[in-house]
Amino acid sequence: MEKLQVLPRHPIFCDLFLLLVYVQACSNLAMAGSIVKFLPGFEGPLPFELETGYIGVGESEDVQLFYAFIKSESNPQSDPLIIWLDGGPGCSSFIPLFFGIGPVILEPLSFDGTLPKLVLNPSTWTKVVSIIFLDSPVGSGFSYAKAAQASQSSDFQASDQAYEFIRKWLHDHPEYKSNPFYVSGISYGGIPVPILTQLISNGNEDGIEPRIDLKGYILGNPVTKASGIPNNRVPFAYRMGLISDELYESLKVSCKGEYEIIDPSNLVCSKNMRAYNELVRNIDDQNILIPVCHPPSRVPNKLFTGGRSIIQMLHEKFEELDVRESTPVKCIAEWITLVDHWANNKSVQEALHVRRETIGQWIACNVTLPYTKNAGIAVPYHANLSTKGYRSLIYSGDHDLTVPHIETQAWIRSLRYPIIDDWRQWIHQGQVAGYTRTYANKMTFATVKGGGHVAYELKPAECRTMLERWISHQPL
Repeated sequence: MEKLQVLPRHPIFCDLFLLLVYVQACSNLAMAGSIVKFLPGFEGPLPFELETGYIGVGESEDVQLFYAFIKSESNPQSDPLIIWLDGGPGCSSFIPLFFGIGPVILEPLSFDGTLPKLVLNPSTWTKVVSIIFLDSPVGSGFSYAKAAQASQSSDFQASDQAYEFIRKWLHDHPEYKSNPFYVSGISYGGIPVPILTQLISNGNEDGIEPRIDLKGYILGNPVTKASGIPNNRVPFAYRMGLISDELYESLKVSCKGEYEIIDPSNLVCSKNMRAYNELVRNIDDQNILIPVCHPPSRVPNKLFTGGRSIIQMLHEKFEELDVRESTPVKCIAEWITLVDHWANNKSVQEALHVRRETIGQWIACNVTLPYTKNAGIAVPYHANLSTKGYRSLIYSGDHDLTVPHIETQAWIRSLRYPIIDDWRQWIHQGQVAGYTRTYANKMTFATVKGGGHVAYELKPAECRTMLERWISHQPL
């Protein structure tokens, strides 16, 4: 670093120097976030307020977390503020932002070589809440590390960094300090969301500033074990008619109800599991009702496996086909891959104020992160947060084989809280949208009928209704 030159202490010069320091400080503060007025692919100015930026966290701020903040379109001064953590780990929050709960969505037409178009989303959650979409952990989306060592992350470290991010963001946006605050996410977000909620609660109790007006958390089809697969996949497949009565009974006996870890010496169980895997092959495990893409999966986050993301593979597939005519997408993965084409467009990244020199190709779900899953089981965090009186909404698309709703209901029951509003229908526009139950620990569980692992993909209006009622303390 250059040695600071000693300057003469002339009064006028000192005043000028202090003014320059002040201007520079204000300039640095303003650089924390930038307002986006226009987005490539959307006609005209945006009819909502979008801010994007980076906030440095960790030692020497070597981790730079990218965020997109959208202000509530109703009453941002008092409406709840939500921070969104996506799944993976390693998935960018751009997927829910531009394909589900944000104010614009990508038009569901297959890629034709031109920039995908954005259209207004009538079911946006930002009609009732403000949302910070955070690319976390480092290496997700547009977030990056300034040093190689800082690219290493884990469940606990990512949660600590997200907490630091929130405090710094609220310091830069003091007008939101008194807004009701909720932590939210889906899928593998079921691990960091309760940890982050606990960190915020502890910080408030310890008097850490700024105090965050934490009210609770929201989770969709949440993972609760940092490693392994849900043990209720086989029972769920049986309930949904994917396997026969005879195979299910044999599986129960031979595997003794344990399908997560198979003893290789148990030949009958191994044989039955091979039969099970063959029967669920070519079934989209994130929503068993919908068509599969080829290769036969649409899983964008590769939740429990390694390898390239489906977004990358579909990107290559589109380029091989050299499609030049837009047609309706045949499956959800084709729709999701539009985000990949849009987010990697140079004009889009310029509009979003992305630091282009810091990233290579934007990837929807970075499955090669140097990431350690060290949190174990998240259920104790739910139990502890319940004792502190925080509200929670846990919802499940009821056709998800990845994290079946019966898996979620099992750990909720393990908390042993009394039921105060028993299993009943909840209604959207005169139709049954799912089923719900409320517990004495201020936890609401809800299914989304026909929904999958990401329930708002196919049921956006129903999910917005669910959120709107719950966030305003109304029964579903």
